[in-house]
Amino acid sequence: MLGESGYNVVIFDNLSAGKREAVLGNPLIQGNILNIDVLRETLAKYDISAVMQFAASLSVADSVVDPKGYYQNNVVGTLSLLGAMVAESVDRLVFSSTAAIYGNPIETPIFEDHPKNPINSYGETKLAIERALQHYDRAYGLKSICLRYFNASGADPDGLLGENHEPETHLIPRALDAASGGPPLEIFGDDYETPDGTCLRDYIHVTDLASAHVLALRCLEGGCDSTAYNLGNGKPYSVKEVVEVVSQVTNKTVPCVVSPQRPGDPAILFASSENIQRELHWTPRFNELASIVETAWRWHQRKSGKSSVVKK
Repeated sequence: MLGESGYNVVIFDNLSAGKREAVLGNPLIQGNILNIDVLRETLAKYDISAVMQFAASLSVADSVVDPKGYYQNNVVGTLSLLGAMVAESVDRLVFSSTAAIYGNPIETPIFEDHPKNPINSYGETKLAIERALQHYDRAYGLKSICLRYFNASGADPDGLLGENHEPETHLIPRALDAASGGPPLEIFGDDYETPDGTCLRDYIHVTDLASAHVLALRCLEGGCDSTAYNLGNGKPYSVKEVVEVVSQVTNKTVPCVVSPQRPGDPAILFASSENIQRELHWTPRFNELASIVETAWRWHQRKSGKSSVVKK
């Protein structure tokens, strides 16, 4: 979407989780954000004017058992990037943040000024950088917009890109895999204080996330102040409701098994995105779960080499 919006894009990735085929013809610098010298060389060589920071570990469950790795990658690595940006006078950043900074919400929907009390090290590391960015703005003039994702989902409607994690940790692709003959979907807890006992989450399509990043970048280019926005659809779905929608879209049964709750998982997370809609005129295209699942199903079928059939 950045390319379609007229930007020249350079990708910096160590490919520990990313895929080379997802670069789609843009220059790729394979490196680690802990290496500030390579970061500086890249920023200077390509005359970079702004950065979008997606380089982070993102599994809540993994962050509970490996906080050291999460702080090293998400905090130390991002501080390395910020150091390179300051050294090379790059003063615009769109930062990929998360709903996990809020922890267990006091009230829903969650607005940006809701108290931040993360209950896992993933959320803590993202909040640490959000707080650091306030100081980098005051000290160095580095302007930033933090975009707090709720549950990023779906796939490119044109079929170019989709979720391809190894192992897969996200609910919708795991449910699609279970519906297609893979292992049963593991549901982590059916005893939460929610209507059906499973976690409630707010699902937002990746295309809508991408459009928000373009709008945030343009805002920074126009001289706006540093700020943060929630990105969600404002409507929560339980795990069991997601399973039902996947079954309807695929016309297949989704075998499930129930396991205990995972440490670090809040019962309910859903957003108010009123601020970014009002201030940056962001409008989600995919505001129904079924439309999100349909794009993910098309991608799943394409990845598996099968023809795509979506039940309407």
